[in-house]
Amino acid sequence: MNRIQYLFNTKKERVLSIYFTAGFPHLEDTLPIMEAIQAGGADIIEIGVPYSDPIADGPTIQDSNQIALENGMSLKKLFEQLKGFRAKINLPVVLMGYLNPIIQYGMEEFCQKCKEVGIDGLILPDLPMQQYLDDYKEMFEKYDLFNTFLISPQTSEKRIREIDANSNGFIYMVSSHSITGAKSGISEEQVTYFERVKAMGLKNPRLIGFGISDAETFSTASQYSNGAIIGSAFIKKIKDSANLNADIQEYIKSVIQ
Repeated sequence: MNRIQYLFNTKKERVLSIYFTAGFPHLEDTLPIMEAIQAGGADIIEIGVPYSDPIADGPTIQDSNQIALENGMSLKKLFEQLKGFRAKINLPVVLMGYLNPIIQYGMEEFCQKCKEVGIDGLILPDLPMQQYLDDYKEMFEKYDLFNTFLISPQTSEKRIREIDANSNGFIYMVSSHSITGAKSGISEEQVTYFERVKAMGLKNPRLIGFGISDAETFSTASQYSNGAIIGSAFIKKIKDSANLNADIQEYIKSVIQ
């Protein structure tokens, strides 16, 4: 059983996914950050593959992408870093990235490498569903990779149900029609959207992302979904950290308290 599937079979609420950019703040921080996220008590690790034009991301994550690229991070380097990580990490691990660098690397080779090192799923915001169904679904299934689609307040019910029918891990609920890190707190308008999607009775679990940063926003998001994803707030925490391991564990514990 895929680790993502196992997680949601065994934990139905307050699932916390932590996003960080591979190779940030320093090139060789990838595995130490993963270990600290696991030790802190998070449930899913989401590794961002740095890209020069991350369209869904705000200034904080864009900046981390730029620094990681300047540090020398690449897909090839990331797979080298991830080799053998399963000896230490038992959490589900998802790669979040954009199509361009993956296609340049070679989609089948990319999927093969994911399987080889122990990746469980992918989040590719610029992969259209029809292209996924036509070109990549069989390939992802061959290498046991769950694909996660994003929905937003503007996504129609028909589209959400289509995404639900073609998903096998979880659905990423973007909390607002904006870029990551653009807002703090959760508005009444967002709660209305959360309630609307919750009432649809989807078969897949849902995690809410964008604007989740602390115990309060995590708890609010968890009332309307299976949990939440924290990205920009985590990147800010680790950017100037003098002790990554201690600071990461302290931050995650403060969120899930």
